Amino acid sequence: MLVCVGSIAFDTVETPDHLAEEVLGGSANFFGFAASLFGPVGLVGVVGDDFPESHLEVLRSRGIDTTGVQRVPGRTFRWAGRYRDDMNVRETTNLELNVFGAFDPVLPEAYRTSGYCFLANGSPAIQERVLDQLRQPKLVLADTMNHWIEGARDEVLHLLRRVDGVIINDEEAMMLAGRTNLVAAARAVARLGPGIVVVKKGAHGSLLVADGGVFPLPAFPLEEVKDPTGAGDCFAGAFMGYVARAGDHSVATLRKAVLYGTVVASFNCEAFSVDRLRTLTPAEVEQRAREFAELLRT
Repeated sequence: MLVCVGSIAFDTVETPDHLAEEVLGGSANFFGFAASLFGPVGLVGVVGDDFPESHLEVLRSRGIDTTGVQRVPGRTFRWAGRYRDDMNVRETTNLELNVFGAFDPVLPEAYRTSGYCFLANGSPAIQERVLDQLRQPKLVLADTMNHWIEGARDEVLHLLRRVDGVIINDEEAMMLAGRTNLVAAARAVARLGPGIVVVKKGAHGSLLVADGGVFPLPAFPLEEVKDPTGAGDCFAGAFMGYVARAGDHSVATLRKAVLYGTVVASFNCEAFSVDRLRTLTPAEVEQRAREFAELLRT
């Protein structure tokens, strides 16, 4: 089983054309929906007593194991953000950690022998505590953010020496490396410990550095983007889901995983929250993957 440790949240998203209030969000949710298209996935997270059981039932209906989701007294994590006209720039307008602020993940026994694990953005100390609970995983990738890179850099660097790879955005890669050239930054991050570095560039695609090679991939061209929230987590979910299904992390597999991550992230942008992911099928993913591969052929 593939395991993801991350946030489960209520999001309020404002775009130039629409306002969606208190919709299902959080890194673990987006990751889980995306990864479930490729195989079994278990989530580790925390919700408050205000979180409807029906939301967990939706996750389970997609084959997502929620044994690792804790329910504790209090309010569920909440995030609100506003997008500008081009949908590439987002402003956080409200953030309430609530029960997520005291989250100390405990992996169910069945999760501890999982071969594949993704540590979504969070405190590097918490991420390391998850690592301590895993027994000989085949592949562990992590995410981080500028908040931790600035305020807990030593802890982030220690984490990077313990994981097999990272999936981060371009700003985070340049902050970690102290380089403004993205290829140089990704290579520098790889030298910090993780052998696999995937840099997300939003509407400009992604960049994979692995085994000394560089593999750039553009974003899938969409005529309309309704809500890009969670696209990066969907990318990570599909990337890890594909790798776990393949059972290896050769460069060839990683390159295909980047393509599938890009494709699933594009579907996520077609609707608010996880609405498109609720109905997305593996057949639709395969069809778009073939279309994308054909577009990339020269």
